[in-house]
Amino acid sequence: MKVAILGCGNVGCAFAADLTLREHEVTLIKTSHSLHDDNFDFLKNNNGRMTLDEFGEIKTAFIHKVTRDVSEIAGNDIIFMCTQTKYHESLIERIAPYLEDGQILLINPGYFSTAYVLKHCSDKNIIVAEAESSFIDGRIMSPGYFRVGFRNVRNPIGIYPSSQKERAMKKLDEMYDRLVYLDSVAEAALNNPNLIVHTVGSVLSIPRIEYSGGDFCMYHEAYTRKNPHTWMILEKLDCEKMDVIEKLGFGRVPYVEACKFRNSLDDTKDAKEVFLDYAEMDTRAKGPTEVDSRYISEDVPQGLVMLETLGKSLDVPTPVCTALIEIASAALGRNMREEGRTLEKLGVNNISKILDDAKNYKL
Repeated sequence: MKVAILGCGNVGCAFAADLTLREHEVTLIKTSHSLHDDNFDFLKNNNGRMTLDEFGEIKTAFIHKVTRDVSEIAGNDIIFMCTQTKYHESLIERIAPYLEDGQILLINPGYFSTAYVLKHCSDKNIIVAEAESSFIDGRIMSPGYFRVGFRNVRNPIGIYPSSQKERAMKKLDEMYDRLVYLDSVAEAALNNPNLIVHTVGSVLSIPRIEYSGGDFCMYHEAYTRKNPHTWMILEKLDCEKMDVIEKLGFGRVPYVEACKFRNSLDDTKDAKEVFLDYAEMDTRAKGPTEVDSRYISEDVPQGLVMLETLGKSLDVPTPVCTALIEIASAALGRNMREEGRTLEKLGVNNISKILDDAKNYKL
């Protein structure tokens, strides 16, 4: 299968190597000059050589093509978009001329980016898939070398339009295993774990992030068995998220249950314990190392602002969500709402189309 990957960060490079090792023909496309240029140059100069270190098991892949040319998405079966979500709309506009009927655009994570596809690619007969979270977690440790920290055991994905769900499932399952399918991209958008865990853990840790000078690991410090009050705030935010999801017509899934579903095959284990074990893993990379990092500057405007704007439209109160947005805006000295995913930016009609499609879903 031919797969194009948009984004040469941690997720893009790891997944490109992983799919190459699964004998897919992968084109890895760098979409900016913001990060990881040294790694991109290494791949370009070394026949796409990317090594995965997965708990001591070393495998090296030679990615088929490494480029900055987004037109290379043409001719691929699946396009996997894994750039930061704050760049999704501009990237979707950029690739729109090269999208072809019948392709699957997999956005990971989505945060309702299907709405941007409907906004900018209405003339394209494509399938959109949104994933809740990254399939493989870890870091590029040096050019051409990625250390795997974790790999989900299940990866929930929503499909739009629902009439194409069976076809999409067949193609996506051919690309990768461990995929499970939701009723709508809306569920994937709102069950993105970063919406809950990154925002609470990082916003409440702003003094510690600054004081540590880069020696901070959110999962090891903000989420431990010694932090019950932090957990209570997380649960309040999670309840607001579930109130919005329920009002949209979908089932309430607590963050810990969604985490357990993605991360564990042990159905007997307590969901919160699964998360705490996940947080305590010694393979956790340090971060955020600065306040103006993706944990806040991405997940607050792209995640919390989206949740707040949906809540307002549905008359669902989101006080903890609003408080975190205000604190983040104050800390960074800029208006997170102006940067964020409001209904106006996503398009009320686009969100309505997504929700109406889910109601008509039958498989």
